[in-house]
Parts: sequence; C-alpha cells; structure tokens
Amino acid sequence: MSNRRWAWAEIDTRAVTDNVRTLKGLAGPGVLFMAVVKADGYGHGAVDVARAALAGGADRLGVATLDEAIALRDAGFEVPIHLLSEAPPDAAADVVAARAVPTVCTKEYAIALSRAATSAGATIRYHVKIDTGMNRIGVRAEEAADFALWLKALPGMEMEGAFTHFATADVHGDWEFERQVERMGRALGRMRTEGLRPSIVHAANSAATVLRPETRFDMVRCGIAIYGLHPAPSTYGRVELVPAMRVVARVSFVKRIGLGEGVSYGFTYHANGPTTVATLPLGYADGVPRLASNSMEVLIGGRRCRQIGRVCMDQLMVEVPEGMRVEVGDEAVIVGSQGKERIVMEELAEHASTINYEIACAFGRRLERRVISF
Repeated sequence: MSNRRWAWAEIDTRAVTDNVRTLKGLAGPGVLFMAVVKADGYGHGAVDVARAALAGGADRLGVATLDEAIALRDAGFEVPIHLLSEAPPDAAADVVAARAVPTVCTKEYAIALSRAATSAGATIRYHVKIDTGMNRIGVRAEEAADFALWLKALPGMEMEGAFTHFATADVHGDWEFERQVERMGRALGRMRTEGLRPSIVHAANSAATVLRPETRFDMVRCGIAIYGLHPAPSTYGRVELVPAMRVVARVSFVKRIGLGEGVSYGFTYHANGPTTVATLPLGYADGVPRLASNSMEVLIGGRRCRQIGRVCMDQLMVEVPEGMRVEVGDEAVIVGSQGKERIVMEELAEHASTINYEIACAFGRRLERRVISF
C-alpha cells in the first residue's frame, strides 16, 4: 500500500465473488456464467476481478479487445476468454496464439482466422454474433444461418456458440426487446433446420439475467452486476448486490473564506457567509465527473458535505457544514459508505447525467487500487 497520494480506490474482491455466486444462482443449474472484465474490469482491475469471479463460480471471461485477452492469458488464466467484438483481420494470428474465443460476424475476419488457425495447426472455436436489432455489430438475424453454413466450410474453424445482445433488456414490457428475442429464436430455428446446432447460445446481459429468465439459454454474460452495480433502476429489489468499489481521499487543505469569496475556476460558487472549505486531492483526471460540479456531495466524518466550485483536474473543494471540525488528513468518501451514510455510484452518475458504468471505468484511470479482500 502506497502513501504517496491521499486518494485511492478500494476494491472489495470478496464482493465480486459474492455477486457472481448470487447471479449464477439466479441463472440456475446448467447455465454457464461469463464474467465480463473488459475495460480493466470496469475500472476495478481485470486480473483481480477475474480471480474473484472465478472463485465465485464463473466459467468464462469476456473482454472487448485482444490486448485485454492477452493480458489475462499472460496473468495465467486458462479458462476460455471471449473476445466480444472482432479484432482487426491482421491480428488473427495473435487471436489464435492467445487461444481466445473470437466473435465472428464478417467473412473477411473469418477467412483471416481460418488461415491463421490452419497455419498454426490449430482449430479455433468461435461464436457467431447475430444482430437481432441493436445495429451495432453482427450478421443480420435473417442471414445468420446462411453465414454459419458458409463458415462451416472453412478449415481450422469450429462453431461453438451463437449470441446476440439486447438494447433494452432493462425496460419492462418493451416491444423492441420482444422483437429481438423473436428474431434470435427464428435465427436459431433456421440454423437447426440447416443442421447447425451451436452448443452455447447466449443473449442475457446483466439486466436480462435478472429480469428475463427466458433469455438465459446456455450461458449468461454479466458485467456491471458482478461489480455490485445495478444495470438500471428496474433491477433494484430484484437481486441483492454488494458494491465492490469505494473511492476515498484524505483532506489535503483546510481554509476559512469570507462572505462573497469565490472558489475554483470561473468562480461558479461564492460563499454566502464565512465558510470553511476543505480541499481533496483528486479531480476529473481521476474520474470525478466535472459535470457534477456544485451538485455532488462527499462524506466526511460520516456527514454529507456539499462539493463547491468546479471540479479541477486534480483537486476538488467541499463546504464544511457549520459547526463541524475538519482537519488535514481526515478521510473523505466520494463513493461508498462512511458511518451510517452512503454515496452510491448511481448517485454520482446522476449528478453527471451519465451512467454508473462510465463513472466506474473512469475511476480506474489514475487512482491507485487497493484490494482489501485478498
């Protein structure tokens, strides 16, 4: 543990393990569990999170980029590691060497993978990505069976799975979600008619795992939920999750200002009277959203303190409530619990007009991570 800086993120890997156990129990027996650890484990640290997730019963890991997959292999993970998007065709040999499970949805990439696999004397198991309506990546649902038949002829390639991704799994009664489910069903039916039977069909992200049991198929893919964060308000009360990240700083400076004095760039805050201001040594370069300036709160001494003035790159200021004593070195909590008070990631995200996913990833940029469970 370093004392070089009075700002850090505490990562409770035990919480990740417990969340995976909870979600896997929800998915039910016989359903595989993929822990999505892309974006450096949503800012929590991919390697530590992957270990914790596997300890909780995860069967596979999911990442977005080839570099992320290679880093996990280099760290010693031997479970299947899924690449959830296609890598550039030029990187096909590296995909094979990393023994990653690639997503395939274009012929160009498939041909590159086939050549790389046969050159290495290997057989690569891939998953076909079916676009059922999100219009991000994937072969169109009505073309999926023909595409899979074409893939079947490529040497060095073996289809292990087929999957899709939902755009509105967190919205109750959404007809677009139902259309995606129907398209996926038709695509799989057409595949079966053509004699193609992917052994692992998957569609459920965190929200669908909790809210849409009919879409769990052979495997669920959970990202945000394994970190103890809800994918949307619609999952509140449907599953018990434990937040894995706590963001902490120590007060680095305290001063008294007078009536009318401004604080921080642009003086967007002026004191209404004599006010005590505490400075914390972290800012937007550490993931604190500048958009939350003058609206977010932090905890000091178990009490909520209003953040004042614009959040700077490396520092932010808070107003100390009248009558409260704060000293340099006191602990301040940006996200997490202190005493009986708690600030959740979703609260900070709301102040910044964004989502908890983005806030969590941002805290992983520069803050030291302190693993507190293992």
